[in-house]
Amino acid sequence: MTGPATRSDPPAVRCTGLRQAFGDTVAVDGLDLEVHRGEVFGLLGPNGAGKTTTIRSITTLLPAPPGTVTVLGRDVARQKTQVRRLIGYVPQQLSADGTLTGRENVMLFARLYDVPRRARKDQVEGVLEAMDLVEAADRPVKTYSGGMVRRLELAQALVSAPQLLVLDEPTVGLDPVARDGVWERIARTRAETGMTVLVTTHAMQEADEHCERIALMHRGRIRALGTPAELKGAIGEGRDGGAATLDDVFRHHTGDTLTEDKGGIRDVRAARRTAGRLG
Repeated sequence: MTGPATRSDPPAVRCTGLRQAFGDTVAVDGLDLEVHRGEVFGLLGPNGAGKTTTIRSITTLLPAPPGTVTVLGRDVARQKTQVRRLIGYVPQQLSADGTLTGRENVMLFARLYDVPRRARKDQVEGVLEAMDLVEAADRPVKTYSGGMVRRLELAQALVSAPQLLVLDEPTVGLDPVARDGVWERIARTRAETGMTVLVTTHAMQEADEHCERIALMHRGRIRALGTPAELKGAIGEGRDGGAATLDDVFRHHTGDTLTEDKGGIRDVRAARRTAGRLG
């Protein structure tokens, strides 16, 4: 378990003037962002806002200029290997192999994350137990329910005892019971380890319930930042004249017409494929 953060500790994530472009398309436009150690931080926004590009920059999957992104004080450009050892990542697309058993999947990730051989068995068993997957561990993953698959992917990400867990749409396609189960296990792990969680989601209620702070992205920039209560309070009334919700905050900063900002056909296919397999 990591000790409590102090003021002198670097933040879990810091982006300074991050810019990512693909040809003439600017996906992230001078992003400044800081995620505190130990918090659950939500990154919200419409498709095409730059969330996934930001996540991929933080997790070293996209190259970032030196000095623009740090994870727990390590520069993702200069200290890529060190950063990867500190991170657990659950992408939106499925990362588990359906032909392998749950235990085999988690063991594979333990090897990929360089978990010491002498510790692998215990750590694999520990995360399977934490995710309530011990009884199903020796079954092929293709027999798992959607909630079980997501819990398995959490086990894969947690087997290296990361200090930062990055979740990209972790509950897409799940029913409310399975979704609650995923978040209960994330909360339990955080309580035991002090782990920081960075999550993207389109589920406003989920963000309101579980995120301590939220950044709302639109067109590659941060448009609003604060606690859910602060963001809702800043816009006053909701559309129905009552108290504002995060849906109202979302509409206020991004507008009701988002056609031009929606992701491309690959994003749609990937989201539908993931939801279909989890459902």
